[in-house]
Amino acid sequence: MAKGNIGVTSANIFPVIKKFLYSDHEIFLRELVSNAVDATQKLKTLASVGEFKGELGELKVYISIDKKKKTLTVSDRGIGMTADEIEKYINQIALSSAEEFVEKYKNDAQAIIGHFGLGFYSSFMVSKKVEIFTQSYKDNSVAQHWSCKGDPEYTLEDTIKSDRGTDIVLHIDDENKEFLEESKISELLKKYCKFLPVEIVFGKKKEWKDGKEVETEEDNVINNTTPTWTKKPADLKEEDYTEFYRELYPYSEDPLFNIHLNVDYPFNLTGILYFPKIKNSIELQRNKIQLYSNQVFVTDHVENIVPEYLTLLHGVIDSPDIPLNVSRSYLQSDSNVKKISNHITKKVADRLVEIFKNDRNQFEEKWDDLKIFIQYGMLSEEKFYEKAEKFALLKNIDGKYFTFDEYKDHVKENQKDKNGDLIYLYSTNKEEQYSYIQNAKDKGYDVLIMDGQLDVHVVSQLEQKFEKTRFVRVDSDTVEKLILKEDVSQVSLTDKQRDEMIEIFKSQLPKVEKAEFIVSFEQLSESSNPVFITQNEFMRRMKEMSALQGGMMGFYGEMPDSYNLVLNTSHPLIKQILEDEEDALNASITPVYDELSNVEAEQNALKDSHKDKKSEEIPSEEKAKLDELASQITTLKDKKNVILSDYAGKNKQVRQLIDLALLANNMLKGESLANFVKRSIELM
Repeated sequence: MAKGNIGVTSANIFPVIKKFLYSDHEIFLRELVSNAVDATQKLKTLASVGEFKGELGELKVYISIDKKKKTLTVSDRGIGMTADEIEKYINQIALSSAEEFVEKYKNDAQAIIGHFGLGFYSSFMVSKKVEIFTQSYKDNSVAQHWSCKGDPEYTLEDTIKSDRGTDIVLHIDDENKEFLEESKISELLKKYCKFLPVEIVFGKKKEWKDGKEVETEEDNVINNTTPTWTKKPADLKEEDYTEFYRELYPYSEDPLFNIHLNVDYPFNLTGILYFPKIKNSIELQRNKIQLYSNQVFVTDHVENIVPEYLTLLHGVIDSPDIPLNVSRSYLQSDSNVKKISNHITKKVADRLVEIFKNDRNQFEEKWDDLKIFIQYGMLSEEKFYEKAEKFALLKNIDGKYFTFDEYKDHVKENQKDKNGDLIYLYSTNKEEQYSYIQNAKDKGYDVLIMDGQLDVHVVSQLEQKFEKTRFVRVDSDTVEKLILKEDVSQVSLTDKQRDEMIEIFKSQLPKVEKAEFIVSFEQLSESSNPVFITQNEFMRRMKEMSALQGGMMGFYGEMPDSYNLVLNTSHPLIKQILEDEEDALNASITPVYDELSNVEAEQNALKDSHKDKKSEEIPSEEKAKLDELASQITTLKDKKNVILSDYAGKNKQVRQLIDLALLANNMLKGESLANFVKRSIELM
């Protein structure tokens, strides 16, 4: 029996492994099973070239648990190892110093394993002792038993083994008893080893018999050794791709399209990417692309391998040119990774172009599900935008689809304003904005539907891309001013009339949470609504963008929604309210106006006398008089407003018109809605 120290300059290698690999300790199983698969594959290769002439027999990798002995064993019938090979591959670790090890890689467990070739040593993250029983495939070789208790000291001795190959026996420590549980090991095998090219066996298959679960004689093979992405596209049908998607994501709806990746130069890349159906949040759908290296699962965080916007796709990427254990900085700088990323981007764009050109009807049918991918790409990467602008679609209220160029031709005759700008009208909700849409259509305008998660950002992008073009939401102004063909008529109200109508309508506005109303006037046609609500395009768009972006945009998100309550001064009902108010309040409000006029005149005269005087030159009694006059003005204005609001409160038409405008905007709810219904019956 030989004893020795593992060839590493630091005596603290094992504590460091345990400490800095702890967060990723489950990958020990992937490393050991991958090594077993490699050993099996190498034996197959040796047999194929005639260097191994023995019987291959059954080539599987077995994982077993012994709870009593507290062991987990990984066994293969691969090439095995001689004593010299154990010395070379197990007892020597290429590591210059513990200080370099800790300082350079303490924050990146994956890089530690990959950089130093510590795949086998990851077993010590969960074990108090590890043993190797191995028999080389070479003739006349002697089986070896290697043992180590998690320190630099090991033993190596001859032993007897019935068959070639290697058994790695892990004596699980007390802190990691979870790895003696069948459910935990089954979970990890399915995660990391689901598509390995050699059959992985974990126990026997089970079935229900006589009301209980019993083991059968059949091996429980946990992996698919020939997953769909490893096959030639010519040998696959559409249903094969769909079936594989169901294997990857058992509870998901069938995908929209797929892209089969198959490249062998200048890098190796296979895989299948799918366009899934996305229902709600973008964030919930990320991390669905699985990265493999020679069919060994690496990660489902592929942000550094595919562009950000393509992380919404689902599927598999497999490339031996991306090592199993790499740091993020490596991914960002590696030339092969960059080439792979560029290739995937090109393949996605080319596939979309192909579908659009070959079957536009199918493309349109799936556009509502597809557009989030395309829009995300257009917003994220200029090169993708340049490709996508040829097949990206705009959809109008009537369900018709247009390319950008097609839509421009569709509306350019009728939707230019007086400055020659092309106005694209759009709605974000067909139901809530129905009356506004109908008003626009009555004018002969076309209205787009822009109700997607990214549409508010896309609108801003397209305004920058399209020459002399603006997007205007259909409820952002009166229909006459959405596309201003000529200067609108000026409102013919006196300042006094404006002031009174503002107070009358403002006093009757219900409290709407996080909303502010500004009463304004437009002189529209008599057939237009008497009162309606609009929302400023810029402020509304900023708030919508802040809801998606946060950060600096969050300032807009905290602001209340600002609405315009627009009074159509040409409408008979508004004219009638103004006439009725003047008749009803003339006697009571005229004296207030007269007194207010006198006090304001006195105030202005006193202020004028102070024009050329410094503050200290103004007598204190005159300052006191100004304060008194200001107080009188406030009191008189309040008195005037009370008279107006009392009148408005008794005038059911005022509140009815306000509620009708709120109702048209889906803003009338609760008690206000109930009162509206009751009042409507009374007015009938």
